[in-house]
Amino acid sequence: MKGKATVVKNAGSHFMLSRLPEWAPFPAVLKGKVRLSGSDATNPVAVGDVVSYDYSEEPSLTHPASIVEVSDRSNYLIRKSTNLSRQSHVIAANLDRAFIVVTLFFPEIKLPFLDRVLLTCEVYGIPATIVLNKVDIFKKEFPEELADFHRIYESAGYPVIDTSALTGEGIEDLRQAVGTKENGRVCLFTGESGVGKSSIIKALDPSLNPKVGDISIAHLQGKHTTSLYEMYPLSSGGFIIDSPGLRGFGLVDLKKDEIGLYFPEMLREMKGCRFTPCTHTHEPDCAVKQAVEEGRISRERYNSYLGMLEEDKKFRA
Repeated sequence: MKGKATVVKNAGSHFMLSRLPEWAPFPAVLKGKVRLSGSDATNPVAVGDVVSYDYSEEPSLTHPASIVEVSDRSNYLIRKSTNLSRQSHVIAANLDRAFIVVTLFFPEIKLPFLDRVLLTCEVYGIPATIVLNKVDIFKKEFPEELADFHRIYESAGYPVIDTSALTGEGIEDLRQAVGTKENGRVCLFTGESGVGKSSIIKALDPSLNPKVGDISIAHLQGKHTTSLYEMYPLSSGGFIIDSPGLRGFGLVDLKKDEIGLYFPEMLREMKGCRFTPCTHTHEPDCAVKQAVEEGRISRERYNSYLGMLEEDKKFRA
């Protein structure tokens, strides 16, 4: 027999599927070599993928379903290894929105990392929202830095939700942004290690335990557990995908003259550049450079753009 379902957990070569919006996960394995046309990603199947599967009887732990095909994706978030390899990894697919969790300090934010994630969301058509955690600390100790962060990213066009997993500030706003039972959105939560992503998810729904997970297939995958990517249903509605903390984010398949097109604030200005194409670095009469000087584009974001140009070999080798 055949069926279709969504991948809700990826643990190496084993998966859990559910026929969303119904939440009734069941195990599955890959059948043969499932590949996506034109993709060289290390993982042909990602959480959020809609897949076709075969089963001879109702899927169970002893008789898992076999994934035979991956449906076309509406979008996906992908990153390339930040070493010199050409390998890329799909983080999640078919997303309604990505929430990038960050902190100003503890750990200190790396703006170039955040900007690479945002740019990749732009490339693959994923609406992005920044979740700034631990604001209970920053409002008291670093009010100027907090205001600067909002200025940089809100002027670029990105929503910023201030949250505190400790005090609960902003959690209801975030819950509403994720979705309701009626719209059933699928949203990704991602960010660097240590920013409190798991605590934010726990605050959204105290019944969840994103560090351990409600779905256990450890006995299927053995001792060599890889990083888990897992979807959870929220009691308030919608589904969230939890990804492991990221340490680097390399860009995939972008040419130098394309990078500026995915900075929304630069795209608004570049029509005024004297030359087309324009790298916005050395050319005379560059509208983007003028906007930086006049404060319409933040110097922090412009510096991230320059860093992406300079690190072409490292991040897109």
